Amino acid sequence: MDTADLGLPVDVPSTALFTDRYELTMLQAALRAGTADRRSVFEVFTRRLPEGRRYGVVAGTGRVLDAVENFRFDAGVLDFLAQHRIVDEPTLAWLADYRFRGDIWGYPEGEVYFPGSPIMRVEGTFAEAVLLETVILSILNHDSAVAAAASRMSTAAGDRPLIEMGARRTHELAAVAAARAAYVGGFTTTSDLAAGFRYNIPTVGTSAHAFTLLHDSERDAFTAQVQAHGSDTTLLVDTYDVAEAVRTAVEVAGKDLGAVRIDSGDLLLLAHRVRQQLDELGAKNTKIVVTSDLDEYAIASLAAAPVDAYGVGTQLVTGSGHPTSSMVYKLVARAGSDDADAPLLPVAKKSMGAKTSVGGRKWAARRVDEHGVAEAEVIGTGEVPEELVNHQLLVELVRGGEIVAREPLDAARDRHIAARAGLPLSATQLSRGEPVLPTEYARS
Repeated sequence: MDTADLGLPVDVPSTALFTDRYELTMLQAALRAGTADRRSVFEVFTRRLPEGRRYGVVAGTGRVLDAVENFRFDAGVLDFLAQHRIVDEPTLAWLADYRFRGDIWGYPEGEVYFPGSPIMRVEGTFAEAVLLETVILSILNHDSAVAAAASRMSTAAGDRPLIEMGARRTHELAAVAAARAAYVGGFTTTSDLAAGFRYNIPTVGTSAHAFTLLHDSERDAFTAQVQAHGSDTTLLVDTYDVAEAVRTAVEVAGKDLGAVRIDSGDLLLLAHRVRQQLDELGAKNTKIVVTSDLDEYAIASLAAAPVDAYGVGTQLVTGSGHPTSSMVYKLVARAGSDDADAPLLPVAKKSMGAKTSVGGRKWAARRVDEHGVAEAEVIGTGEVPEELVNHQLLVELVRGGEIVAREPLDAARDRHIAARAGLPLSATQLSRGEPVLPTEYARS
């Protein structure tokens, strides 16, 4: 059974108000002007990656599909809009029957992206597509930021597993989304039970310092935990004296003690000391887990340390300094009339500075070299060049309002690992640099 089908109390009955007021006021004006039914194409993209980042990670696509499916104006929502006079009666009547009946294409979840990449393309009437702007952006901006941080941490960790444990550092609902995005980006487990229930992500967790402080001695605390959970548990050893705690832990649990966790101090020094001490005590298979405000740089600094797993919280769920992906949702093409066969006209905002955009309904492909390594992100309108046809990136997500691309979360996770492996080796560097692939615009 797919646990995503079960739902949770954290789910909401409607996503229709996860929007900005101006989307409804634009709708009302377009309905009055007779332009609401013009066929339109919106695209999600970012003009730049966070400073120093080499690539972005698409995450949240599955949540976007859920949000679009649940975008319904029920009686309570309509009453709110009427009571506060946000839109007029004809607009309320139109909203009462709202269903997105258009098409959505996008980069599949877990794929990497670059400046200008058309990460998602929403096609339908102006009225039905414009309403989805905020909810799509809120999901993709948050989840992609977390997944990008997770990917960098995963690269730094190598084959060592990563535990997501940031629920207490963010909004309770954002914590569930963050755990999901972290899993896409390469984390293996989460401490958040809601994320485990909702998305079937493996959960882990044993004890905090409060459990040790509750007991009259550290030995009593360790004994209670081992009696309750067996010797394969993880004992927290930095409440008082680390060396004494390690000795006590092995005495209580025996040489088959599962792991010890270090949550403070000089992690590099302590990891070496604890490993030596465990080996001397005969607990050579006992693993060492480190936590304590880790980010990708701290994880990389511990690469030579005898660490077996990392637990990451604050820096992960806040995007490691970049909590948003700066994605935008822009109208790039629209029909010249309400006629269903009217040709699409490219449109784009003309502005000074860095807020320019490129009009037209776009395709995207990733050109690779003779070794199969990506060398450019190619974006264009019109016909796709023959040599790029088999390297296109956008896939169909929604057809005629029906979702056609739901997939297990592990599929997105595996896709990300493969996509990252297909990039030039410099993509894995943590040092600041330009995007690892250039963005090229093909002439139509």
